[in-house]
Amino acid sequence: MFRPRLDPDEGLLLVEKRDSRLDTSIHMLFVPFDLAVFWINSDMVVVDKIIAKSWKPAYFPKSDAKFTLEIHPNRWGDYEIGDKVEFKNA
Repeated sequence: MFRPRLDPDEGLLLVEKRDSRLDTSIHMLFVPFDLAVFWINSDMVVVDKIIAKSWKPAYFPKSDAKFTLEIHPNRWGDYEIGDKVEFKNA
């Protein structure tokens, strides 16, 4: 929130304590740019994805998720629903 833009190589990974639709919901208030959002469950499977539009009140994943990955919309094609993912320290 409150950032003027997001570079293509930037993003944010939000982590919750458990798989949940409610806990992983997001809002785009005060976000002046669109985001590619991917929801990932505790089995590390992408369960939903959207292009979140700036200033939209709320988005909820279609299935329970533990992780919410918010990245530049140009990276929309990087992951598909059903993909197995892995996080690594850079």
